[in-house]
Amino acid sequence: MTEFLVQDQATGEGAGLIERYLEHVRVEKRLAQRTVELYALDLQKLSHHAGQAGVELLQVQNSHIRRWVAQMNSGGRSGRGIALILSGWRGFYVWLGREGLVGSNPVQDVRAPKAGKPLPKALSVDDAVQLASFANSSADPWLEARDAAIVELLYGAGLRVGELTGLDAVASSNARGWIDLQGAEAHVLGKGSKRRSVPVGAKAVLALRNWLALRDQALELPETGPSGPDGSVQAALFIGRNGTRLSAQSIWQRLRQRSQQAGLSTPVHPHMLRHSFASHLLQSSSDLRAVQELLGHVSITTTQVYTRLDFQHLAKAYDGAHPRAKIKAIEPK
Repeated sequence: MTEFLVQDQATGEGAGLIERYLEHVRVEKRLAQRTVELYALDLQKLSHHAGQAGVELLQVQNSHIRRWVAQMNSGGRSGRGIALILSGWRGFYVWLGREGLVGSNPVQDVRAPKAGKPLPKALSVDDAVQLASFANSSADPWLEARDAAIVELLYGAGLRVGELTGLDAVASSNARGWIDLQGAEAHVLGKGSKRRSVPVGAKAVLALRNWLALRDQALELPETGPSGPDGSVQAALFIGRNGTRLSAQSIWQRLRQRSQQAGLSTPVHPHMLRHSFASHLLQSSSDLRAVQELLGHVSITTTQVYTRLDFQHLAKAYDGAHPRAKIKAIEPK
């Protein structure tokens, strides 16, 4: 995978260095495959810029990096996106320095442009309910039951997509997470390998029961049978037609398609439902600590962004409904 990502942009010595570095982070640092792929994409961008400037990777200077940052910024790339790219480049040159191939790190002291933190995108309550209530009578009943249960868990429990894909149908010693239908709880493994339990509402429990019945019947698997050879085939809560655990990418695609079928104007992705869960819960309860625990945030500062969302909702309601709002808008300063 990584060889394919870099071979078109880096040639000769540069390509070899990148491949060695990617092997280093994969084997010695034991980074996840997805992280290695992201590093490869970052270094592909570095190779592209270096090639356009006519310099080898080992001859890149601080002035080159600053120029490329300015180009990315003027091209519309976000400050956060640039910061992530710089982090990948910086790690590459740190490794080159340790290998004795460069005398200094050209990415040192280069920072991405600062940008205001955007508010997370959340659905309105009406749109979220419309999506959760949507039923496609013409769809394959097996896929319909599965996708309905996915929506109910993402919106009803505020799960991250990685937490959702890691769920098993039943608890076991190998399970990253599992569903307890009798207790109406989802036990998930969140960021930082931290476990938490989240209540699952009655609608989600019903959707999950419907899905599990069809899932096991279609695959001719016992409801609580043993897991497959890799521990995931029969154990996974959400699976594809081939019986393997559903990927995050598949859930993104199915959710986008389902939101369009439900008539929503905005394509929905999994994290949007997590944001909607938090925002709507906060609007109803105002209990920031409870929302923090349900989301699995280590710091309440991370959760406080939803108070901004809540205020934005209230401000729109005021501007659209209060008689004094329009007067305020035309009063002289």
